[in-house]
Amino acid sequence: MENALKIARRGFGKRSIATRWMMNTLSVVAILLIVANLCIYYFTKQYYYGSAESYVISEANASQMVLARLYEDYSVNFSSEVRHIIENFDKKDRMEMMSINRAGDVTISSSGFSPDKTYFMPDYEMAAASADGLGVYRGRDGGENILAVTIIMTTTSSSVSALRFVTSLTMVDDQIGGIMLAALLISAFILLVVVMTGAYFVKSICVPLVQISATAKKLATGDFSERIPITSNDEIGQLSRAFNEMANGLENSEQIKNDFISSVSHELRTPLTAIKGWSETLNLGYDPETFAKGMKVITGETRRLERMVEELLDFSRIQSGHFTLQMSTIDAIAELEDALLIYIDKAKKESVVLSYNEPEFLCPVYGDKNRLRQVFINIIDNALKYTETGGSIDVLAEKNDDSVTITVTDSGVGIAPEDLPKVKQKFYKANSTKHGSGIGLAVADEIISLHGGVLEVESELGYGTTVTITLPLVRKKERSEDE
Repeated sequence: MENALKIARRGFGKRSIATRWMMNTLSVVAILLIVANLCIYYFTKQYYYGSAESYVISEANASQMVLARLYEDYSVNFSSEVRHIIENFDKKDRMEMMSINRAGDVTISSSGFSPDKTYFMPDYEMAAASADGLGVYRGRDGGENILAVTIIMTTTSSSVSALRFVTSLTMVDDQIGGIMLAALLISAFILLVVVMTGAYFVKSICVPLVQISATAKKLATGDFSERIPITSNDEIGQLSRAFNEMANGLENSEQIKNDFISSVSHELRTPLTAIKGWSETLNLGYDPETFAKGMKVITGETRRLERMVEELLDFSRIQSGHFTLQMSTIDAIAELEDALLIYIDKAKKESVVLSYNEPEFLCPVYGDKNRLRQVFINIIDNALKYTETGGSIDVLAEKNDDSVTITVTDSGVGIAPEDLPKVKQKFYKANSTKHGSGIGLAVADEIISLHGGVLEVESELGYGTTVTITLPLVRKKERSEDE
């Protein structure tokens, strides 16, 4: 596990999921934040500059109206009043007010300083050229960002042809800069949160994936002891849980395979040793009694080897998908009775009571008679194998409306509760002291399943085992079509 964590810490490589996810996410978030900041800057600037412009224009209009009324009042000296208003302008701390004559020269300024004739006034030129007599200029003047508004007077006075108002936009720019600084800090905070939450999220995904990868490599080398810690119930947790279950299954299968190899090796060695020993004995010379005994042993062990090889071949065909059935309508009871005939004498010799009440009805099923007989032989052979001397085996056949049920009950050693769910698994042997490959019941269960039936095993340790086989019956209409 420590190795997996070390790999995870190095997981932010150029091609890792973490790097790609972080780069893609940060790129999208960064682009969105840049667009958002540009929008904030644009609309903030438009708002503040627009507000400043509206304020200065309203002041220009108000001043023009005041001067227009003064011009129409013949009781006052218009030029003196203009000078007095401009020099005592109450908003001179915020903007500068100027009067411009018909020649385009600044005659009076609220600042007290009159610019020279080279003073740049694009707003005056725009006002003079416009229909409404209003000119607005925003730009740089002497290194300072300014707003200048010029309004042409409606009077015909030669001394005052236009009014000009100039204000600095430095404070406005400072306000905009403060807002943009706050926006940038918020953007940086958002990026930091995205990085932190993203790193945590990516770690919660990548670390388990790296652990799964490292564990998978160990499984590939045959080490089935490693497991992945489950820290969540999300998809990653479900994947980790499924992987652990797979590892458990592989470990169990590996153990079963090793037990099977050991068991089959033992099962093969015993008959081969017997055959080899009797063959050597018979080659040294024999009498008729020794010959008959030796040939009986050789024949019996050969049949045992043949049955074991057939089980292995059947299992191999099932695993490869090449297991085929020769299906036709047959009598299941007839195949059961043929299997029983094989074991009647053997049961008597081993002092086991084999009872069977022959039914008086036919049980037509659609199946492979050789395979069904193989299943019955396997079940009865197992019952006889695990039943001690003096025990009993009861075989019962019952016909239902749409199925036939065949039950084989023995008074043998039984199966432990922890072994019972596994008896139909391939290579599994509940009792290692008895002969057998451990795949006979698995093959039998597969054959019954291919016939559309069910094979069930019930057992109690020390009290025997009951195997129940249920097969579907062929209906009359189906039977006639088959015939």
